[in-house]
Parts: sequence; C-alpha cells; structure tokens
Amino acid sequence: MVCQNHQRAAIPFRQFVLKTHSRCNLACTYCYIYTSPDRTWRDRPPHAPPGTVRQTARRIAEHVRAHGLDEIRIDLHGGEPLLTGPGPLLDQAAALRAELPADCHAHLGVQTNGTLLTPATLDTLAGAGFRVGLSLDGGTPGLNRRRVDHAGRSSWPAASRAARLLAGRPGVFAGILCTVDLTSDPAQVYGSLRALGPPMLDFLLPHANWTSRPPLPPGPAGPTPYGDWLCAVFDLWWAEREPAPRVRLFTEIIGLLLGRPSTSEAVGLSPVVALIVDTDGAIEQVDSLKSAYEGAAATGLDVFRNSFDEALRHPGMTARRLGADGLCDRCRGCALMTVCGGGNYAHRYRAGGSGFRNPSVYCADLERVIRHIAARLDAEVRMGRPARPAPTPTGVSVNWRTANKT
Repeated sequence: MVCQNHQRAAIPFRQFVLKTHSRCNLACTYCYIYTSPDRTWRDRPPHAPPGTVRQTARRIAEHVRAHGLDEIRIDLHGGEPLLTGPGPLLDQAAALRAELPADCHAHLGVQTNGTLLTPATLDTLAGAGFRVGLSLDGGTPGLNRRRVDHAGRSSWPAASRAARLLAGRPGVFAGILCTVDLTSDPAQVYGSLRALGPPMLDFLLPHANWTSRPPLPPGPAGPTPYGDWLCAVFDLWWAEREPAPRVRLFTEIIGLLLGRPSTSEAVGLSPVVALIVDTDGAIEQVDSLKSAYEGAAATGLDVFRNSFDEALRHPGMTARRLGADGLCDRCRGCALMTVCGGGNYAHRYRAGGSGFRNPSVYCADLERVIRHIAARLDAEVRMGRPARPAPTPTGVSVNWRTANKT
C-alpha cells in the first residue's frame, strides 16, 4: 500500500491554474468562491504582482525539468482575469515561456465571464497563443438570470457579445462551462448553448456536499433530479445528426465505460494532476474544496518557499490521488466504482468525523447518468454498431454491459 501511494503521489502536476485576479465584476448567486464558507480571498491581493508571476514561472519550469514533461497546461483564472486587461496576461505568458525548457509546450488558457472581452482583447490573446473559455448558464437572457453584477444588473448583453466574438474565432474558442440549474429546462439550456457554436460544453454540478445540500427546485423532486436533467441533455446530444460539441462529462463517462482513464475530477479514478497558485503565491488545492469549509483548499505552502514536488507530498494532495484506496467502503463495493470514482472529491464532504470519506452527495444522480449512458451504448451494440472496450493502463476495464445491470 505504501508503495502504491508513493507511486501515485509521484505523478507530476500537468495543469497549473494561476489566479491573476482575486476579485470579480459579477455576483453570481451560486458562486462557490464568494458565497462559500471559505473567505480567504478577502486577504489576498487583488491581482498577482509581477514578482509572484516570475517566481511561479520558475517553480513550474523546475517541476517540468524534474519530471521531464514535454507538455503542460496553464490556465489563468480569477475572480475575473480580464479585470486587469490583457497586458498582465501577456506578461504572465512571457514570463512562463522565458522559464520553460524549449522542448516543453505550454497550452495557455483564460477562463472568463466574457463581460470584458472586446475584439481588440481577443485579438491580443489569440496572438499570444491563448484559448479562451466562457462561463455561461445558457444562451438566453433568462437562463443567465443568476449571473448579475454587483448592482443586480444582467451580464447577458456583454456576455452574449463575447459569445458571438468567440464563435467567429473557432481556433481560439475553448468552450463553455455551465453550472446545472434545475429550474432551467435542459433542452433549452443545451439548445441555446449549442447555437453559440462552442467546441466543448462542460456541465458542472453545483458544488455541494452532505452538510450543505444541493439546491432543489420548488415543489416535489424525484430521487435523482440532477441525473434526470443530465440524461435529458445526453439524449439530445446523442441524437445529434450534425457534428456536435464535445460534452466533457458525457465523453468522460463513455471513455471510462470503454476502459479508458479519466481526465476529469468529476468522474473516474485517475490521480489529480492540477494545482492552484493564488495571487499571493499560495499553493492550493482545487477551488471546489472551498465549498466545504474555511481553509479546505489550503496547503500552507507557497511558491517562494516551496517546490511543487513538496505540494505533491502534501497530505491533502495525496488524499485526492489515492484512487480506489481513498474511497469509502460503500464506493469500493459499488459496481460502478471505476467509472464514477466517487464523484468530485469536494462533493463527498460531511462535517464531523467522516470528512471526505463518503459517497458523493450526487451518488444517486451519477448512477442514474452512468447507467443511462451505458444503456445507450448497449443499444448501439445490439443494433450492430459495436464499441470494443479497451483496457486502462492499470488493467481495469468496466464495460457498458456491467454498468447497464440494475
């Protein structure tokens, strides 16, 4: 067991999320950063100083050299990263490229709410090699009713302009992140986002846990409301006659059902390969943990005193890299374990003694989605379109027929 855990811990980070700005010009009602139990953002500098950026670049390059990485991903986040304008983002890109070995390619991305994206800014970012992701709740004003500014005004007019700009630049458009809202019709959400022409859609479950439960719509709800919502979207996506955008959650589940490893924390057992560097240089775990309790994402490490290899050995990072060994007994005994993977780590939290060693608060919803997708794959096979499962690097293969059993 010790050797297994050591091997998992030794898997290097390949994604670095840099907070360029710790504030946001929107006040989305469901935001897990500014409405969560964690308030550490209040004590952080509004934006990352140049010295912090340079030191972060050195730490990334140090990690790349130590592990012989030829490819990494660097995402600039916030808050809202475009609050600084594009200049500091270009400076960060230049600092990173100056430090990285010549044989390592860095994929650069910016995740934005779109309200500050202009044609000139987009041209500048594209010229520097950035791809731009957009956060939206749908493709209409009504679906984005919860994405308002601090005066309660709709962000849709500006965000929709950003969506049109990005649709015209397919080589720059990374995709759209959308948080599931049960009060919005799934067909309307998918259809309206689909019409914006994104190459990828990522439907995110609201960050909730056993202590702070997921939001439910007014009136009676079935046992799997989020699963039902996602299944409705899956059926629309699956039935597409024209090339459809990649829907990350669905393609991840399909890949896992066919025996491939996951690349997302939402499902699967693959080890976490991402970390956060905040505006003050603090090294943190993923932001979703802030939905659990104050300081849940903290490591006590920073880029000035600590290497990213030290972050790999942090107990919190290690706990999220244990695969099946990090799951509770109920999850380890589940037929869907290698596909579900216990769900998002943050969604397992329960205040008290059990901490994160629980099934996901969305356990029933995830089972609903996985079995639904497995059934559709099985139907394809029965119609004479076989999908052959391929073993993962660990030799584990869970196919759609196993998951399709009730």
